[in-house]
Amino acid sequence: MIKKRLAELVAESSDGAVTADEVLAATVPLSALGVTSITMLRLIDAIESEFGVEFDLSEDGMGLLDDLDRLAAHLASVAPR
Repeated sequence: MIKKRLAELVAESSDGAVTADEVLAATVPLSALGVTSITMLRLIDAIESEFGVEFDLSEDGMGLLDDLDRLAAHLASVAPR
């Protein structure tokens, strides 16, 4: 499941400051959980490596990072199978 793996990547990228369970249970944007800009950069790198995609660094692409559901749906539609 993409969403679960993304939650794990957020936890790894934050060095455990935010857990995967917290990410999955959240009803707020990731930034409200305390995910920092450094974590977001690490997350982009992890997503690119894990899913074989190049992350869109435009405002629209960056907006996906704060919403796990939108990000998972986007990756499901663009990631190579």
